[in-house]
Amino acid sequence: MDPFSQLILVISVTSFFTFQWLFHRVSPWLSVRISPGFLGLSDKQKVEWNSTVSTFHALLVGIFCLYILFFDDAVNEDPVGDPTLVKTNVAITTGYLISLLLIFYYWKAIGDKFFVVHHLAALYAYYYVLGQGMLPYFANFRLLAEFSTPCVNQWFFEVLGYPKSSRPNMANGVAMAVVFFLVRIGVMPVYYSRMYAVYGTEAFYLVPWGGRVAWICSSICLDIMNIMWMHKIARGCYKVLRSAHRSKAGTPQENGKTD
Repeated sequence: MDPFSQLILVISVTSFFTFQWLFHRVSPWLSVRISPGFLGLSDKQKVEWNSTVSTFHALLVGIFCLYILFFDDAVNEDPVGDPTLVKTNVAITTGYLISLLLIFYYWKAIGDKFFVVHHLAALYAYYYVLGQGMLPYFANFRLLAEFSTPCVNQWFFEVLGYPKSSRPNMANGVAMAVVFFLVRIGVMPVYYSRMYAVYGTEAFYLVPWGGRVAWICSSICLDIMNIMWMHKIARGCYKVLRSAHRSKAGTPQENGKTD
């Protein structure tokens, strides 16, 4: 194994243990000190709360992803060539995804079959990036989706007693819908147009059959689930906004009339 591959392995392993440490130690310790309501949560709710360490991962790899898209000319000019920075970013994500195997231990609290399929599909594709250095542009582009994670993680407003119609909940709901659409749905034309441009070229056939299957099938699988989640998020956002509007419209004014 060459020195760079050893470094990538070390990064993945370090990432795995770092996110385990954040989940089991840092999040509970920090949460008690910044939110007294944490102690009143059930064991299941605490597991869900601590799983929001994914926000740290999302911001880390998301910022790294943007840097590569804007400044790594080698990756942007040759989307199927050998990566360097992309491997580092994907190694961090791989360690994080493997750390989520704890989902099976806490299945009753945070288990979700679509969540598991989503992460296994990503790991299958990332094998070709880390193991064979293929498709770096597309692997990095997929990491843009991580920017939706911080808003998704703010569900604990409700756990702490904020009603769905409260301003923090509503603001986060709208932000979640907008960001989720931008980084997971809105970017699809860019992603698939680049895929189409590469398809059938000499560079395309340099990727082994297994790599092409991993690339195309995992992309389609992930985006089908993204569309399903976007539909649920949009419906939930619409219902909350509509409910809040009705509540406001039904509030009596000083003259006894409603808005």
